[in-house]
Amino acid sequence: MKTSWRSASLAVSAVALLALTTACGQETTPPASQNVGATAATGGGYGSAGTGLGGADAGAPGQEGIGAQTSTAGELSVSTNAELGKVLTDSGGLTLYRFDKDTADPAKSNCDGECAKKWPPVPADDVEAGAGIDKALLGSVTRSDGTKQLTVDGWPAYRFAKDINAGDVNGQGVGGTWYALAPDGKKAQGGAGAQTGDLPGLSTRKDPKLGEIVIDGNGHTVYRFLKDSPWPMKTACTGECLKKWPVIKPVDAKDTKGIDLKGSGPRGQGYVVFDRPDGIRQQTIDCVPIYTFAGDKKPGDTNGQGVGGTWFAIRPDGKPVGASEQ
Repeated sequence: MKTSWRSASLAVSAVALLALTTACGQETTPPASQNVGATAATGGGYGSAGTGLGGADAGAPGQEGIGAQTSTAGELSVSTNAELGKVLTDSGGLTLYRFDKDTADPAKSNCDGECAKKWPPVPADDVEAGAGIDKALLGSVTRSDGTKQLTVDGWPAYRFAKDINAGDVNGQGVGGTWYALAPDGKKAQGGAGAQTGDLPGLSTRKDPKLGEIVIDGNGHTVYRFLKDSPWPMKTACTGECLKKWPVIKPVDAKDTKGIDLKGSGPRGQGYVVFDRPDGIRQQTIDCVPIYTFAGDKKPGDTNGQGVGGTWFAIRPDGKPVGASEQ
């Protein structure tokens, strides 16, 4: 009698679990939209090697050239960079940058404190529009310390402390959030940015060595970590790992092009958002958490490919390029 009761109970539990389990091993039924959360255990360890750290002020040194960096911009001009195309510079030829964590409408700077030492805000005083620059796009925003900062089409403008000489673009792509300013306030991204305009949040490109790979809205290569688990979703990249491998924040399915949104899971819902144990929300493809690499400084870089034998560019269907899934 006791054995019969136990068997019946197990059968009911199995049916209930099957009904609740969704793609990616989550135990909550996802809503109609693609933003589905998941609770997962965390693992340890991450690929070695790599350069640069993520974050607002990543990759910068101390305060090299800080005197020139904090001076007024004077007459702005347009220079042409071989890789980035047209770039906005100050009267001394120093490159001006924008920060993805700022906002343009309304204009607001989110770079203060130590960040502002490494990315000095460009003062709005005495700024003039030089040849090729629309004066109507220039403005200013009041910073938290009360000073006025130059804006270009609403985007607060900065210099980079590591740019010493005219024409330097050492700040391009730092942390996956800093980009040289084009004269119209958009990101200077050379071929990809100039030819296609603003990219979707996630799309693909043909790499001459890797084939078709996923890129983010900035044209940067997207990667997956073989120590992560898609079934159920678990992450092994935490803490310091995330400084080198910033997560891809949630991207609406409508803001993608060429990405496999169905996935290979039993319920065909592989394009979901992973609610990580550290509270960060991360986009996945086929339930695989996805990242960029802080060592990729410009669109087209694939410096993260094969790092540590565990990091690989990702295909539109979630498969790793040049590696077997584990």
